[in-house]
Amino acid sequence: AAAALTREGGEDAFRRLFRFYRQRDAPDLRGVVDFSAPGAQVFRSQLSISSVSDQDAYRAGLQPVSQWKAYGLNGYPGFIFIPNPFLPGCQRHWVRQCLKLYPQKPNVCNLDLHMAPEKTIDLWGQSKEQLRRKGSSKWEPRSLLEKLRWVTLGYHYNWDTKKYSANHHTPFPSDLAFLSEQVATACGFRGFQAQAGILNYYHFDSSLGIHVDESELDHSRPLLSFSFGQSSIFLLGGLKREEAPTAMFMHSGDIMVMSGLSRLLYHAVPRVLPNPEGTALPSCLDQALSSDLPVGSVIEHSSDEDWQVCAKYLQSSRINMTIRQVLAEGQKFPEESGTKGTGQGPSKDSHHEENSRAKRHKPNTV
Repeated sequence: AAAALTREGGEDAFRRLFRFYRQRDAPDLRGVVDFSAPGAQVFRSQLSISSVSDQDAYRAGLQPVSQWKAYGLNGYPGFIFIPNPFLPGCQRHWVRQCLKLYPQKPNVCNLDLHMAPEKTIDLWGQSKEQLRRKGSSKWEPRSLLEKLRWVTLGYHYNWDTKKYSANHHTPFPSDLAFLSEQVATACGFRGFQAQAGILNYYHFDSSLGIHVDESELDHSRPLLSFSFGQSSIFLLGGLKREEAPTAMFMHSGDIMVMSGLSRLLYHAVPRVLPNPEGTALPSCLDQALSSDLPVGSVIEHSSDEDWQVCAKYLQSSRINMTIRQVLAEGQKFPEESGTKGTGQGPSKDSHHEENSRAKRHKPNTV
């Protein structure tokens, strides 16, 4: 069925495939590219192995680059897919940061649109007990963390103007910047600067609409995407919506790099899926962190108590971090006449263009 929809082409083929994979009644997934068992459309990509020392990779919680597998897709120059290169236990650090640290002020989240500032200061503290006790009933009230849809870091994206600005910026997390720089360098992008991040928090009924990430002023730098928790289907299309997208699975720990001609392609996430192992959490998240971390590691040990909360959250959720360099070296934002955009979040249903009438990923909805 998916193949037939792809062959139809014509007006907005992307939307047709988005709706197909959005269906809840188990659509045919045989056409979805799985990088754990690459098929004919997939080829091995070369990495810049010598550009990242094993020590720096370890410090970022990554395996030596020589041990990574990297793939490209025919027809998508500049697209790189790296199946889980994280060291055992290191994904837990990034999950905890996304739930406990990164939503804290001065960073911005969707809940700021609807709640008084004092109510969103400590989402973790207000949610951890409720999450830990949470059962399987979907009728239980959601914690604030479960109402989190997006967090912005560094240069904060203005959802109304679809721009970044010099006057709405907070310090970018140093650990995430270091991770991003190592991945970018390994992919051939030396000097990459992590300047803006959008964290997306998905549940099984979430999706992310069809959009292009084009607000950054420097498109020569890649877009990095990190996924943790449950799996999803990712659609990567062309420069026009009439071009049918390619569907692929994203699993916990997977990294995608969109660069070159693939940097400005339409893409979307129509569906979040339970991890294919059939367990509550992917096995890669069950692994404990080594007690012997290297000197200068940005990875921190999570307490058992913290991980219990994170694990409960991830049983029905997926977290995605997308990291961008907004400005080229020495580049400045253009002068804005009259307005100082606050970048406080979207006024519509989503932080990206939405094109489905199905229940959608609503980052600004409490």
